Amino acid sequence: MIRHLLATLETFAPDRLAVVIGPDMQDVANSVAPHPCVVQNERLGTGHAVRAALPALDGFDGDVLVAYGDTPLLSAETLARVLAARRSAAAPAVVVLGFRPADPGDYGRLMTGADGALEAIVEAKDATPEQLGIGLCNSGVMAVDGSRLFGLLDGIGVANAKGEYYLTDLVGLARAQGLACAVVEAPEAELLGVNSRAELAMAERLVQDQLRARAMAGGATLIDPQTVFFSYDTEVGRDVVIEPFVVFATGVRIGDGVYIRSFCHMLGGSIEDGAEIGPFARMRPGASVGVGAHVGNFVEIKNARLEPGAKVNHLTYIGDARIGAKANIGAGTITCNYDGFFKQHTEIGAGAFIGSNTSLVAPVRIGAGAIIGAGSVIARDVPDEALVLTRGPHAEKPEWARQFRERRSAEKAAQQASRKG
Repeated sequence: MIRHLLATLETFAPDRLAVVIGPDMQDVANSVAPHPCVVQNERLGTGHAVRAALPALDGFDGDVLVAYGDTPLLSAETLARVLAARRSAAAPAVVVLGFRPADPGDYGRLMTGADGALEAIVEAKDATPEQLGIGLCNSGVMAVDGSRLFGLLDGIGVANAKGEYYLTDLVGLARAQGLACAVVEAPEAELLGVNSRAELAMAERLVQDQLRARAMAGGATLIDPQTVFFSYDTEVGRDVVIEPFVVFATGVRIGDGVYIRSFCHMLGGSIEDGAEIGPFARMRPGASVGVGAHVGNFVEIKNARLEPGAKVNHLTYIGDARIGAKANIGAGTITCNYDGFFKQHTEIGAGAFIGSNTSLVAPVRIGAGAIIGAGSVIARDVPDEALVLTRGPHAEKPEWARQFRERRSAEKAAQQASRKG
C-alpha cells in the first residue's frame, strides 16, 4: 500500500520525501528505499509522528505535504488540488483534505466559516452532538507552509480525550495567529483507510473498477469486466478482447488486437499484436509472445520467446527457450530445462514441427524446418530440415490380447470355484 502512495507522491518530484515508521519495521524501510525513514519510537499521535520527521526537514521551508501509508487510493489529481490551494493568492498556512463519508463515525469534523474558510478540526471523541452532525470530515491529509510548520508544532499539546499530540490542532493554532486555513474536498473512495483485511478487499475492488474502466476506455473489450483482474501496471492495447476470469499480475504488457480467452493467469512478460492466448494458459516472468503467435489451453510459458506466428496450442510447458517463427509445438511437449542445479536453454528453429508428447532435454537446438516424431526424447542437436524420432520399435503379436483375456478369465474362475469349495 505504501509503495502505491509513494508512486503517487513521486509524480510531484518532491525535494524531500521521508517515511515515518514505528520501531522494528525494517521490512517497511526496505520496501520504501531509497527514501529515508525516521522512527517514531513512541506512538503519541499524528502530531508526534510529524515531529519525528522534523530532522529530515531541517532547513526546509517549502510546502510540507502529510499523507498516510494506509490510504493508497489517493490520486495525484487530488493532491495537486491541495497544493494548488496552498499556493493560491490566499496563501493559507494549512490546507486540509476533507471528504463526506456515508458514515462519518469516528472521523474528525471540519468546522468552516461562512466564507468557506477552515476554522477548526474537532476530533470525534471531543465533539459535541451538534458538531458530530457535520458531514464534512478530516482525511488527515494536509499541506502546511513549511516556514511556519516548526513553530506551529511547538504549540501542540495533549489536552484531549486521547492524551495525544493531534496534528489537527495546527488549524486552531494557525487561526489563533491570524493565519488563514482552507479545505479541499475529495471523493470518499480515494480516502478509504485500510486497517483490516475487509477494508483491503474494499480498496482492491475500487482499484479494480478503475483499472477495468481504464482498459475499456483505451479500446479493450472485457466480456465480463467484474471477473477480470488487473495489476496497477498492466498495459493493454486497443481492440483487445478479454474473456471472463483472466488475471493480470504485475509486469504484463498486451499489444493491439490480442485475444485472451478465459481462465488465463499472467505474471510478467509481453503479448504482441494479434496473438491469441488461452483458455487456461499461464504466462510467467520472461514470457514473450510474438505477433500473431498462439498459446493454447493448459500451456505454461516461462522465460521464453515465441517468435511471430509460432503455435503452442495444447498441454505444453515451454521454459528457458526460444521458439522460432511459425514453429508448431505438439500437445504434451515439454522443455526439460532444469537439471536440479541449473536452468538450460532450448532453441527451436523457424518452421520446425515438434510432434506430440516430445521431451526436449536442454541444452538442445532443433534446426529450422526440422520435424520431431511424436513421443520422442531429444537430447542432442537436430540439424535443419531433418526428421528425428526416438520412439521404441513397433512390436506386434497377433491374437495375443484375446489369448491373454481367455487365460486370465479361466484363472479367475478357477480361483473363485476353489473358494466356494
